[in-house]
Amino acid sequence: MKTVLVVAPHADDETLGCGGTLLKLKAEGCELHWLLVTEMTVDGGFSSAQVDERNHEISTVSEGYGFSQVHRLGFLPSQLDVVAKSTLVGGISSVVSKIRPEIVYTVFRDDAHSDHEVVFDAVASATKTFRHPYVKRTLAYETLSETDFSLKPGQCAFRPNVFVNIEGYVEKKISLMKIFRSEISDFPFPRSPKAIEALASLRGVQAGCLSAEAFMLLKEVD
Repeated sequence: MKTVLVVAPHADDETLGCGGTLLKLKAEGCELHWLLVTEMTVDGGFSSAQVDERNHEISTVSEGYGFSQVHRLGFLPSQLDVVAKSTLVGGISSVVSKIRPEIVYTVFRDDAHSDHEVVFDAVASATKTFRHPYVKRTLAYETLSETDFSLKPGQCAFRPNVFVNIEGYVEKKISLMKIFRSEISDFPFPRSPKAIEALASLRGVQAGCLSAEAFMLLKEVD
């Protein structure tokens, strides 16, 4: 049984990026862990009602995936660029050391959201092979509304080289995404059921199947 860690800067990134893959891995008997880097707090400017609703959503989504544990670092969203990198790396590294994952999924570095760039760099530092030799595979997932909205110049486009057939899991992925009521809306909003299904179909075309999720393989140790 493989241990899998998905790192999400914000609750919903994991579902948008690799929800179908996580459901498939769970069905195959893998142990899944969810690392949430940021969260809503009253001190961070959110209302108690918003905080309670998000906590309920996280709990419900966790049950839907069958996560063995949800690890929450508690940083404020959209403010990771002012957090000391050593603090963030230390938090992620402590989770990695605790659960010893074989596979790690993280966000794409050149997404539009600054939190994603910071988390990518921290995950890269926190999963160095000489410190965590049990991490055999690290992949970056794409996030609708962030990966596709990036305007950064240069060679920074998301170029997937790994595709996972998620036929049979798209409907459940969308149902889990709908739990995050404030994060989803009607098409042509990027985080909409139609857009999620369309991206799965596009990646499926590239992979030769009906539906797929795409990743960039960052590291693999055989």
